[in-house]
Amino acid sequence: MTTTMLLEGAQQGQGGGWTMIIMLLAVFAIMWFFMIRPQQKQQKKIREFQNSLEEGARVIIGGGIHGTVKRIDNNDNVIEVEIAKGTVIRVDRAQVYADTASAAATPQK
Repeated sequence: MTTTMLLEGAQQGQGGGWTMIIMLLAVFAIMWFFMIRPQQKQQKKIREFQNSLEEGARVIIGGGIHGTVKRIDNNDNVIEVEIAKGTVIRVDRAQVYADTASAAATPQK
């Protein structure tokens, strides 16, 4: 009788390991859909914007500087941006995050 109870207890304990693995997978799936996936979509959108830049576009550079694209050097991946009349700076293409039209349309929280 004692042996039967021990075997039944051992059988019930084995299912607990699978339950833990399923719960961990569920937590990872939730994190993927609510945190990682939206961030990857946003980064892809920014990359597409950076690759589609044209001269004359009004942009916002990292650090919040607003300016107008004057020249694009695809070889060096550098963009010249006029931030004031006669003041042109060279910035890496990866530092351009948004155009001013879409930034103005986005409501502030």
